[in-house]
Amino acid sequence: MTLRVDITALAGEFELAANFTTDGRVTALFGHSGAGKTTLVNLIAGLARPKRGAISIDGDVLVDVERGVFVPANRRRIGYVFQEARLFPHMSVHGNLAYGRRFTRRGDRWADFDAIVELLGIGQLLNRRPVSLSGGEKQRVAIGRALIASPRLLLMDEPFASLDDARKLDLMPYIERLRDTMGLPIVYVSHAVDDVARLADTLVVMSEGTVVASGPLNTILGRADLYRFIGRREASVVLTLRVGTAGSDPDTTLLDHPAGRLSVPRLEKLAGDEVRLRVRARDVALAVGDPGRLSIRNRLTATVTAIDDGPPPMVDIALDAAGMPLVASVTRDAVEALDLRVGMPVTALIKSAALDRPTPASRASDRQKI
Repeated sequence: MTLRVDITALAGEFELAANFTTDGRVTALFGHSGAGKTTLVNLIAGLARPKRGAISIDGDVLVDVERGVFVPANRRRIGYVFQEARLFPHMSVHGNLAYGRRFTRRGDRWADFDAIVELLGIGQLLNRRPVSLSGGEKQRVAIGRALIASPRLLLMDEPFASLDDARKLDLMPYIERLRDTMGLPIVYVSHAVDDVARLADTLVVMSEGTVVASGPLNTILGRADLYRFIGRREASVVLTLRVGTAGSDPDTTLLDHPAGRLSVPRLEKLAGDEVRLRVRARDVALAVGDPGRLSIRNRLTATVTAIDDGPPPMVDIALDAAGMPLVASVTRDAVEALDLRVGMPVTALIKSAALDRPTPASRASDRQKI
């Protein structure tokens, strides 16, 4: 699916300007509070009208101000999961789930009710009313209601905003299942880099009502000129790796990287399973030549591809590790002492990494968490 957005819009005294194209599985709209993210998803959903421009999905025009085209929200086949669940309190969970289907033409219905109930682990909730549900349960039902309407695109506006950290961690694997098993394109709104890194493959950065950058996740996260919007401490890349054969330490899991092998705390994963690993620039040190005996065990061979000055005394070093990007944040003194130059081979020493721990849908313990 290709989503094209080229609009300007007014929301009170706030003016929004957005111009981007995405065909990602999960496109994250990222920015601080007040950046215009919710305004933008409301425009895509058809809950607001732009002042100028057009929005289309796979060439199907949803709105084009200049041509006088505006498709109403109930005809766009776009699912919307709000920050709050917004379930009908007088209906059972089953009634809430079935509600959206009535607005979808029979020929457009692709969603299997039972399969979605199983995917989200909400079968035991069908006869209950929303008042008796926890926050995480309500959000899963809200996601199910949006899916059972058979959308071609799912909008998720900070779906974890009303949940505490524990419930958020419980709910995250269900979002990953949507991404990995259903193939349904998602536009995901967030101001949390960790969430974006775990879920998205395309990143749209917003600030003060304007899209300042868009593109592949790693490209955007690693751009030094965007750190003032993303946060310098969040500069990072996301590696997609596979679990390797078991090592000698039962408390660790080995991940295969084309430039070396990484060791992380033990994961409940099988050899060959895919894992997304976020590596922050501040967690990468560099060595020239053999680094010798060090406590840092995760080492990747790499080549320097760019050197960019950051706020003194830091310098951002872009790296190519056997075709996968890395970025390191080091001091200017270190650059001079190592005589770092573009094209130089180095060893990247990964001191720590924030690791997503996706939970397999098949494990019974996962279904019992919420």
